[in-house]
Amino acid sequence: MKSTYRAMQVTTPGTLELVERTTPKPGKDEVLIAVEACGICGADSADIEGADPSLNPPRVPGHEVVGRIVAIGENAPSIWKLGQRVGVGRLGGHCNECAQCRQGQFQLCEKQNFVGASCDGGYAELMLARGTGLVSIPDELDSEEAAPILCAGIATFNALKKSGAEAGDLVAILGIGGLGHMALQYARKMGFKVAAIGRGRDIAEDALDLGAHLYIDTKSEDAAAKLKSMGGATAIITTIGNTEAVSSLLGGLAPRGRLVLLGSGKDPLPVSSGQFVVGERSLRGSITGTPYENEKTLNFSVLAGVRPRIETMPLERAFEAYRKMKSGDVKFRMVLTIKEADDAH
Repeated sequence: MKSTYRAMQVTTPGTLELVERTTPKPGKDEVLIAVEACGICGADSADIEGADPSLNPPRVPGHEVVGRIVAIGENAPSIWKLGQRVGVGRLGGHCNECAQCRQGQFQLCEKQNFVGASCDGGYAELMLARGTGLVSIPDELDSEEAAPILCAGIATFNALKKSGAEAGDLVAILGIGGLGHMALQYARKMGFKVAAIGRGRDIAEDALDLGAHLYIDTKSEDAAAKLKSMGGATAIITTIGNTEAVSSLLGGLAPRGRLVLLGSGKDPLPVSSGQFVVGERSLRGSITGTPYENEKTLNFSVLAGVRPRIETMPLERAFEAYRKMKSGDVKFRMVLTIKEADDAH
């Protein structure tokens, strides 16, 4: 194994710098991964722009990581083997000790690592990971296409499963970007009648191609009124953090319909309590999911032919790729490729 490896770190908030680091050894319950691909997610913005400048060494972002195990620490779960291809999502491994873990709610672990935020992520040739956070990657998926499924995929797949909708029901997806383009595919494959909601006609053709039965342009049409005219949506999945746009859709929920929030932000969500009381509508948030749920998402993606649409750039161009993602000029996910990973072990 090499004595050093390359990584893109947040030396100062808002910037990424290519550096050489000393190759670490996995500690108790950890493995060392030779990274092959790492997706760039919108959530990386908070990790990069809001990085703690006092960290030494600075943080390495990235939480859609696929690679191969090259070293295994003491007490790591025995199911993981050297050379095995694995992934790590935003949730970097549960503790198995807290109250939430004891109830089997591993995604809500009180001592969870948040990859790229509270521990180093995958904008690097090597990465340490907790054994409890590892996800097995199906052979049918390339590393580059598997990476976004570990975050954008599981987030939308799980949100749809929590939506209460059944096959044949009308489900609306608000926001046709990195998350939304996965949600449209999953929703169609799950048998829902799918309405894509976006701003402008430039994305309409893509939305229909991805699985939507219809596209609603909020620049020219009242989306809530359109959904109501169709009997109301059993579920609305929101992938954006614009609370005004989210609240404007509440009138489009069917009685007993459910609004599922994926896009997060600090702004309060203005809602009318009457809209929820009358008609027994509900609102819930949805986080990504456990490693087991991530594996179910990957396996469903293989079975149903769901794939992210990606653009790739090499590791050393990570800052360029990150800025392109922030500009919105990506259809639909940016993925870093680490060619040197084959030589890391």
